[in-house]
Amino acid sequence: MARIRTVGLVVKRDRPRAARLARRMIVRLRRRGLKVLLDAEGGLDGAPVLDKDRLAREADLIVVLGGDGTLLSIARRAGARVPILGVNLGELGFLTEVVEAEAMPMLARVLAGRYELDRRLTLAATLERSARRLGAFRALNDVVVTNGAHARIIEFTVAVDGLPLTTYRADGIIVATPTGSTGYSLSAGGPIVEPTAEVLLLSPISPHTLTNRPVVLRPRALVTITIARREHDAMLTIDGQEARRLAGGDVVTVRRGRSPVSLVRSPDRTYYDVLRSKLGWGGR
Repeated sequence: MARIRTVGLVVKRDRPRAARLARRMIVRLRRRGLKVLLDAEGGLDGAPVLDKDRLAREADLIVVLGGDGTLLSIARRAGARVPILGVNLGELGFLTEVVEAEAMPMLARVLAGRYELDRRLTLAATLERSARRLGAFRALNDVVVTNGAHARIIEFTVAVDGLPLTTYRADGIIVATPTGSTGYSLSAGGPIVEPTAEVLLLSPISPHTLTNRPVVLRPRALVTITIARREHDAMLTIDGQEARRLAGGDVVTVRRGRSPVSLVRSPDRTYYDVLRSKLGWGGR
C-alpha cells in the first residue's frame, strides 16, 4: 500500500459533531507530520482549503465525516488509488460504515497500513442530443432517468449491447451498481447485491406494465436509454446529486466505469451486519 503523506478531510457542513471530530483529526495528523487538506464546502479553516476535484487529486487518503451523500460527493471524483475512509455522522450509512466512536482508532490503523479495501464498481454515463455529446458523468451508486416536474409516466426504450430490451412506460428507470443496490434501486424493488460483486442492475420505477421487473446484467453490458420523441419533461440524475434536464430523442448510455472506488472496510462488522442493522432485519 502506498505511503500516506497527505490526508484530505471532507466534512458535512453544518454538522457540529463532524466539525469537532475533524479538528481532533487535524491535530492528530499534524502531530504525525502529515499534510492536511480541507474540502472548501465543509466550512472549516485551519488547513489549506481546496475544491473537491483538487482535493481528490492531491490526497493520498480521503476521510469523509458525514453520511453517504457526503461520501458520494467525493467518491465520483476520486481515482482507485485513493482510499476513502467513511465515518457515519448521518443517518442510514451503508457507505460510511465506521461509527464516530471508532473513527480515531480506525484512522490510526489506516495510517499504519493495517486496513483492507473494498474495490467498488462505478458507472460511466453519457448524454447525447442529436448525436452531440452534452455531458459525461461518473457514478458510484446509480444513474437514474425519471419524469420531471410533473407526476406522469414517461416513455423510453432500453437496449443492452445494442439489442432491444423493451419500451417502458414508467416513472423512470435506475441503472445501479451493487453499491447502489441498497439505495434508490432497493426502493424500486431491485435486489440487494453484495457490494463487491460485478454486475449492473436495471430497475424500472413504477412501470405501467406490471410484468416489467428488475434485470441483472453482466458488468460489461452497455445500457442505452432513448427518450421518446414526444417527451419533454424528463430528468437525468447522477447519484442523486447531479441533474440534467432531458428532451425527447435524448440518448443516455451507461456502462461500467474505467476505475473502481476504493473504500476502507471496517474490521468490526461484515456487510451482513450492516444489512441487519440498517434494515432492521431480525427485529421483533
